[in-house]
Amino acid sequence: MENNSFRIYSSAIIGVSLIVAAGIAAYAFYAVRSLDNVLTVTGSASQEVTSDTVTWTIDFERKVNENNMQSGYPLLANDLSAIQAFLKESNIPDDAVTVSQVFVEQIYDNSNSGGPAQYNLRQEVTVNSKDVHGVNTLAKSITALASKGVFVSQNQLAFYVSNLPDLRVSLLADAIKDAKARASEIAQAGGQSVGVLRSASSGVVQVLPPNSTDVSDYGSYDTSSIEKEVMVTAHASFAVR
Repeated sequence: MENNSFRIYSSAIIGVSLIVAAGIAAYAFYAVRSLDNVLTVTGSASQEVTSDTVTWTIDFERKVNENNMQSGYPLLANDLSAIQAFLKESNIPDDAVTVSQVFVEQIYDNSNSGGPAQYNLRQEVTVNSKDVHGVNTLAKSITALASKGVFVSQNQLAFYVSNLPDLRVSLLADAIKDAKARASEIAQAGGQSVGVLRSASSGVVQVLPPNSTDVSDYGSYDTSSIEKEVMVTAHASFAVR
């Protein structure tokens, strides 16, 4: 009798153990499958902005040969004085103007074989300003310097957005919302729903001219236009149930 009771008791323990083990296995299987139920999508957000900073670079040069190189420096100094006067007359403050050193660049010309070496004496004046539209207009009138014998070799404008880091953060939040909306549409098509956000990472920032589609995998920053479109992408993973 005692032996039979022991067998029944042992069987009961084994049975309970098997049930518990099966339950644990079932839970483990469910947990693993749940971790696999993740949907990863890419969202984006964009905003049109106006540049609030401009950098204007003015290049001017004098061509000389090796026999009269020293004569080029006074000519370059006169050009610099004329450019500085032009900027001052146009209400550009002195602290917005930076003058580079003089660059000496040899000119290689096969047609001048045997003659004296030719050189360019070149200098740069750079204007950094918040008056984007004013500087943009002024740059178009620099040809007036030609009447004073100053010939500008390059006249370049670059437009920037100074609050881009803050703008990137706010757009990133919108990009994640866009990613969730896309994930919901995909999940609903499969008869599921989107749960909590599991992970998120920021993609590259694209600063583009208006209506441009010229995006880059490494990001881009257009400096040619005053009006810009800033676009941010986000990669987000959501639980699916």
